[in-house]
Amino acid sequence: MIDARAAIARIHHEEWARMVASLTRRFGDLDIAEEAAAEAFATALQRWPADGVPPSPGAWLTTTANRKAIDRLRRENKRDDKHKEARILYDDDPPESLGAIEDDRLRLIFTCCHPALTMEARVALTLRMVGGLTVPQIARAFLVQEYTMGKRITRAKAKIKAARIPYRVPSAQDLPARVSGVLAVLFLVFNEGYLATGPDTDPVRHELTAEAIRLTRLVRAFLPEDGEVAGLLALMLLIEARRTVRVSASGELVTLDEQDRGAWDAALIAEGHRLVRERLAAGVVPGRYEILAAINAVHTSGRDARDTDWSQVVALYDQLASLDPSPIIALNRAVAVAEIHGPEVALAIVDRLEEKLAGYHAYHATRADMLRRLGRSQESCAAYDHAIELAGNTAETAHLTRRRGQLLRLGNAASGAPEADAGGSTTSTHREKLI
Repeated sequence: MIDARAAIARIHHEEWARMVASLTRRFGDLDIAEEAAAEAFATALQRWPADGVPPSPGAWLTTTANRKAIDRLRRENKRDDKHKEARILYDDDPPESLGAIEDDRLRLIFTCCHPALTMEARVALTLRMVGGLTVPQIARAFLVQEYTMGKRITRAKAKIKAARIPYRVPSAQDLPARVSGVLAVLFLVFNEGYLATGPDTDPVRHELTAEAIRLTRLVRAFLPEDGEVAGLLALMLLIEARRTVRVSASGELVTLDEQDRGAWDAALIAEGHRLVRERLAAGVVPGRYEILAAINAVHTSGRDARDTDWSQVVALYDQLASLDPSPIIALNRAVAVAEIHGPEVALAIVDRLEEKLAGYHAYHATRADMLRRLGRSQESCAAYDHAIELAGNTAETAHLTRRRGQLLRLGNAASGAPEADAGGSTTSTHREKLI
């Protein structure tokens, strides 16, 4: 029984997207596809522990799901056209060409990530239909009520049906723009996993980072020549390689320069670096994810943080700013500038970003560190207070609180005053993050 349940869990991970995609192509309805796939796995949970795992479990599940879908159509009497019903029941014809790339799963990803849907709906629908996560799992991941997430997914499927959004890979001329939308969804899923925003969640959500990487690998298998797909995968791998040492045993964020590099996942680092080198060798102007991956490759190249080539990091941020002139990029660049030209030069850059980033905890955290290095302790403590108030990640909050406490103790020791409370609020008001 244990073996059968373990097999079902593994096969669910491997076959869910393929089954839902195949059912969607055949029946043209996401609701029917999802329900039939779920019912097939429920049947497997009932029968396999007693009957044993079939020789071809994927084929068994697909056949069962198709029968469940046909039964539902018959019950709901949705097929008045008997000829059309017969074609569904005995569909031996090869599938028609539905796009440049013949894989049902990729069509499913593009359908779930259609620009007609809101970003929140795209993320939820992709995790449910392609990733196979349950509604409660997705709700917990994004800190909403299960009912709310269920309604969000239901509305997204209804909109796809009502708007007749086609189940196909976009045409060649539309593909680049649509791929960028898919990557944005996958990056958002990864972002929420690697630095979770909720104060009542684990600071790092491995199930989300792993799922984002798995889905990005799937997209890359279909689009091996797309540089941004490779770049996003490399970026994820280089960050995921550091996951186990990013949070201390006490639950505090461990910054890159303080991490035990010997504990990084060497295989993921090597794969990420290989992908970055491949993109550099391609001689094509890099995109946003490729440049971010290259920056992370520089950060993970040395045996020690002191070996970081900060000039190269600044140059890469300059290149990135030409594609994405956002204040977040400017803030990241300022951190690298501080390592070359000192905190005073960097602080001048950071201060110019106040109007745009006043509600962003990392802005205040960066400013607090610059002020601390310049010996402006009182101003630094005030900046730490702002950062702690805005930070939603528990590990980040713990790290910022400790830094602020250290600064207060040093100031009090110098003045002979008693130590002050180093606590702070953990209210989260912003979702953007630094890489």
